[in-house]
Amino acid sequence: MSHTQALPSAARSGPAIFAGLAASLVGIGLARFAYTPLLPPMIHEHWFPASQVAFLGAANLAGYLVGALSGRAMARFATPVAVLRWMMLLASVAFFACAFPISEAWFFVWRLISGVAGGVIMVLVSSVVLHHVPPAKRGLASGAIFFGIGAGVAISGTLVPVVLAVSLRDTWLVLGALSLLLTVASWGAWPATAGDPPVPSLSSLQRRRMPWPVKVLLAQYGLMALGVVPVMMFMVDYVGHAAGHDSGLGGVAWVAYGVGAMLGPVLYGLASDRWGARSAIRAALALQVLAVLAFSLDHQPASLIALAVALGSFPVGVVPLALNRVHELVPDAHARQAMWSRATVSFALAQAVGGYLYSAVYALSGGQHQLSFWIAAVALVVALALDARGQDQVAQPLHGRAAT
Repeated sequence: MSHTQALPSAARSGPAIFAGLAASLVGIGLARFAYTPLLPPMIHEHWFPASQVAFLGAANLAGYLVGALSGRAMARFATPVAVLRWMMLLASVAFFACAFPISEAWFFVWRLISGVAGGVIMVLVSSVVLHHVPPAKRGLASGAIFFGIGAGVAISGTLVPVVLAVSLRDTWLVLGALSLLLTVASWGAWPATAGDPPVPSLSSLQRRRMPWPVKVLLAQYGLMALGVVPVMMFMVDYVGHAAGHDSGLGGVAWVAYGVGAMLGPVLYGLASDRWGARSAIRAALALQVLAVLAFSLDHQPASLIALAVALGSFPVGVVPLALNRVHELVPDAHARQAMWSRATVSFALAQAVGGYLYSAVYALSGGQHQLSFWIAAVALVVALALDARGQDQVAQPLHGRAAT
């Protein structure tokens, strides 16, 4: 790429990063995490039975997996930017649709659709935005993109309870209006990609071209998903019980978790730029093992809130770390996109399996949280041990050329 070609890309990095942040905020931050504080009022106002509300919540996670699997195929029939725009619009429409609980089937379909939008966004947004960011700044840029997910967690703990004081339906409508506003605001900020080469399929990265460090990353990313699920699921309940059934403290912990989720992508992205993604992943995993263990043993409100910030930094912060690790290991742009899609699927599958696993452990243990936290810590230890030694082996470029 020539110097004159690089300048326009650098000039467009700011708007492109904003568009990516807005997409992650709408498609994942709000579409997934804003549902958590809506569960109790949906049950209380008899929208659906308690058992069905939990089932309907899982529809978003199932849709996320579908979107992760199908996102690259969608981008082969339209430009990635067009797909991202329409996924944001679809997620916005889903909020408006969910304001009217016509039937369980209606609600399930729209929650599923919102999950599909999130999965597609996760697969496509980084390759579209980071193409227009200087390589030395991609760690920070990827952190800024996924800052939107953390912002969604924070909004779910602050804005949603305020609007719920008006009505449950108005809360869904406000979330839809906010998502639509972000969709419109970012519509023209996306970089032009009409001249980009076609998006490859996952099969374009052949098994013989996948060295051991790449396989390790895929396994690590799945284990990280197993490591973050129980805290995401049980934090509010666990902190509330630790404080003597103080549900208010549980809400404070969720907001603290959201603060960590906003800080994590930026801090981890900076660490990746400074020390490399591999070293940053090792440090993050070691710190999270200690944080999860401390969280499972501590019952002091102040320290639980502080730990909630640390724990919240990881689920979203690990995304730019894994993405930058893919950039370190896979030099070819086409293979890199396919590998990131595969990594996203690995995370989504492990997260779905983990949800059922920890729910079963919780039921079998009589409502005890510690065992789930310890299982999560073991998963993180295994992820750290997988990459404890050895040198990087970069995947060979496809078609005999490296990406620019």
